[in-house]
Parts: sequence; C-alpha cells; structure tokens
Amino acid sequence: MKKEDILHLEKLMNFLSLHFLKKNHWEDVTKTEWSYIVAELNDLILQDQMDKGIKKEADLIGSNYLYEHLIINKLKKYYLNENAVLSKPNLAKLSLIVKVLGYTNYIDFINSHTGAFNFNDLRIDLDNAKQNTALLDRLVGCWYSYNRNLPDNPLEAKDDRIWRSAMEIYKSETSGEYYIERSGGDHHKYFGKVTAYSDYVFIIMNSNTFIRQRHFISRIKDIKEKLKNPEYKLHELHFISTCISFNQEPIALFEIFQKADRKNFVPDSISFPIDSDEIPASIVKQLEDTEANRIDYK
Repeated sequence: MKKEDILHLEKLMNFLSLHFLKKNHWEDVTKTEWSYIVAELNDLILQDQMDKGIKKEADLIGSNYLYEHLIINKLKKYYLNENAVLSKPNLAKLSLIVKVLGYTNYIDFINSHTGAFNFNDLRIDLDNAKQNTALLDRLVGCWYSYNRNLPDNPLEAKDDRIWRSAMEIYKSETSGEYYIERSGGDHHKYFGKVTAYSDYVFIIMNSNTFIRQRHFISRIKDIKEKLKNPEYKLHELHFISTCISFNQEPIALFEIFQKADRKNFVPDSISFPIDSDEIPASIVKQLEDTEANRIDYK
C-alpha cells in the first residue's frame, strides 16, 4: 500500500468512527466498538437487500474485519513502520461498506472527502454571556434542512425550488463544542459550529469547496420557560442567514430546519419542486412570501 492508500483508508475509518460513535479518530475506538460498527453495517446491508428484493444470501462483513484486518494489519502496522510491506484491502469489501452509507463506491467516498473540516477556523464568541446548554442539547440529532437562496432582485429569480438536505448536530466528545454537518450536491459538504445564548441560536458554517462563511441566527421566544416543561419538543427552527457571494452581491436565505427520524436519516441532498406533495404546506406558505423573507441591505 502507498501512503495515499493509507490516508484514504484512514479517512474511511475516521468517518465510521464519527458516523456511528461520534468519535473523531479511529484510534479512539475500541475492539468491541468496532464489532458494534460491523453489526450496524451488516444490518444496513441486509435492509438494503430486502428493500431491493434481492433474495440471494447477503455478502456480510466479518465481525472482526474492521479491527483486525484494517486497523491492526493495515493502519497500525503502517504507523509502527512506514516501510512495512502491506497488501491493499479488498476494494469490493470497502465499496460494500460505503454503498450502504449512501456512496456509489469506495472511489466516490474518497472523492467526497478530499478535504478535512477545520472547525477551529469557526469562532462564535459573545463576551459575558452564558451558553444555553439545555437548548443546545435539544438541538443534538438529525434534521432535514429546507432552504432557498434569493437573488438581490426578486425579478431575477430563475427557479422556484426548495432544496432539502440532511443535517446533523452533535456534541464533540473532545472539545465539548456543538458541531453541525450538512450534505450537499457534487461532493459539497457543509460544516459548522452551533451555540445558544438566552433565546437565540447562532450557527456559523463553511464548506469543503467555498472560501466564505455563512452566519445563521434564530430566536425561540421564551425558550427557557419552555424547556422547564419535560414534555416540550422542538420540531422546527427558522433561521435568517446573511453572507456575501463571490460577486459581492448580498444574498438573503430563509431556512427551516425540521427534525428527522434518525432511523430514516439519509445523508444525501434531495431537491423538490415547490409544488411537491412531499413539502409541508406550512413551509411552502413561508417560502412563497419572498418579499417577507428578504433582508434590506440598502
């Protein structure tokens, strides 16, 4: 294996660590936890075959495949001795793993993870303000994101579309900060940090392809009182976002996050026309009022 192959394999193992256990690095995952990840992957493989009506016996992953074959015999051997002669892992097996996670094959996975997210570049600081961690903990989980970019001049709008993408908010085990990751098209991934002060939620986001940052702000009125009720559930968040585009024209984005069932969470970006039956009527009503959703920068 070349160093490039090792780095690609390391990306996969780090991805599995984060996806299933919210651990940032493969070295933080125990042998038992790798067995758990294998069991989860095999469940996804079986479900995928069932959904596709395939009746032949599924090609499952061995319970120790990830830990013994990829971690012990590949990554750890390499980092103990960079000159060690290592055979390449089975590409078909690696493709099988990433396919049930939404990728076409292993090469597609690698191409989708060409850049690491640098969360340290994202800073949200409000002096002398205490974080509303109770609210932040309620935000942790999977969401659907409905959003629509509006041009500076509404008459220039070429397309009445709502974009829906999958998104997840989670708490970092190492830093204690709240992170957000969101899917996009053409290997485009968004990442960011989330914080909350009093009734307000702030998000700062970047992406693996853009060189700009986008800032979101939302207010949930009387949230402190609402959180005192153990039955209270937060299902939707409405955000206003501002950023500057490459041609320096202001863009206003009205975005609605809607909670998703984790079992049905699909990390792929899906677009719907505005008249789709799959878009809730309340969301369509909000987005149809383009003037109300605009911000006057003049």
